[in-house]
Amino acid sequence: MMKLKIAIQKSGRLHDDSIKLLKECGIDINNGVNKLKTEASNFPLEVFFLRDDDIPQYIEDGVADIGIVGENVVLEKKKQVNIVEKLGFGKCRLSMAVPKTMEYSTVKDLENTRIATSYPVIVNEFLQRNGIKAEIHEISGSVEIAPGIGLADAICDLVSSGSTLFMNGLKEVETVLKSEAVLAACHNLQPEQQILLDKLLFRIQAVKKAKNNKYILLNAPNEKLNDIIGLLPGMKSPTVLPLAEQGWSSVHSVLNENDFWDIIESLKAAGAQGILVVPIEKMVI
Repeated sequence: MMKLKIAIQKSGRLHDDSIKLLKECGIDINNGVNKLKTEASNFPLEVFFLRDDDIPQYIEDGVADIGIVGENVVLEKKKQVNIVEKLGFGKCRLSMAVPKTMEYSTVKDLENTRIATSYPVIVNEFLQRNGIKAEIHEISGSVEIAPGIGLADAICDLVSSGSTLFMNGLKEVETVLKSEAVLAACHNLQPEQQILLDKLLFRIQAVKKAKNNKYILLNAPNEKLNDIIGLLPGMKSPTVLPLAEQGWSSVHSVLNENDFWDIIESLKAAGAQGILVVPIEKMVI
């Protein structure tokens, strides 16, 4: 049987979340210590554990059919791969930072500076878009110390909380790119591989939808039922069931995480009682 070959980070910030996603998709993977290749026991999937910087090249060469990798790596490496799904984890930003003592008001303040970064391609494109001439110093790690040792006037690096910048006397001044983990695919998959990818995407999208929604159950007095139903979008429409007590109904629906608290408050005000909120494991639409 043909297997779909997926590359994921062998260690680092995306590894654990990538494995977790596959397991949430019902795919059982034995990722033993120091293993560079394994197979799923219940889905035609072969898994390669690679350096994240190498994943786009492996996909372009057809060694791997798909891969989970940071969007920033895909854009930096410029390989012939397709981004087929954003995965919602590993979120960060690629930002410009300068010493706290430097006066900075606009991007034009980067003119004629030396910028240290591990992402020269993305930085060069950013500078060109803004009409800035600067000298790019490509370094592979510990970018944040470059200004302190006199190597650069500014840096461009990945930022999550900003604590590393703060500890090194730097301040964030420009967001160059917002990035997250993506599922990238070879641009010329065979039909059999595309079928397997579509099956995997179906599972991934069901998991993602479930994380973004909550299932709620509530009791509503019948005289307030129309008002309460009007507050609930649901997937199609809320489910309404009569309760044993006359004059009351049970209402079931699904709420988006982003709207959750505002709608719950409105439901309470409209007369809803006994509101239960349940996480959704999978959501197939």
